[in-house]
Amino acid sequence: MFGLVATTALTAALITAQLAGLTRLDFPLVLGTLVTEDPDRARVVGFFLHLGAGQGFALGYAATFALLHRATWWIGALLGLLHVGIALTVLLPLLPGVHPRMASQRAGLASTAVLEPPGLFGLNYGIQTPAVAAVVHVMYGVVLGLLLKAD
Repeated sequence: MFGLVATTALTAALITAQLAGLTRLDFPLVLGTLVTEDPDRARVVGFFLHLGAGQGFALGYAATFALLHRATWWIGALLGLLHVGIALTVLLPLLPGVHPRMASQRAGLASTAVLEPPGLFGLNYGIQTPAVAAVVHVMYGVVLGLLLKAD
């Protein structure tokens, strides 16, 4: 349940940042286009894929809290920084190699891909994307740290 709450908070903050023009990063769209090229359907499917992925990550955070025998907001924040660091430097740059509807950095004008590649730190989705991604992932960790805190 706490994973759903944290993922919903992350998604709401990311959508707010998109609407404010701070980033074009859209996790539900990126995930949804793995299974369908229609952008409207992709966002719906991707939203549920994102919730599922958030549950999986929440289990990882909970396991880390259990290993440390404590859950705090600041440990959650540190885990969020680690999470976003790996996502921005490893996962996003590798995504074009496995995503069927995402162009690669080497794709030319003949590419029929639906999505542009995110690039290192997701910078192709806007200069503020790394900061936005860091804030929403730290928030995710803080929410989990607070909700999983054992009193």
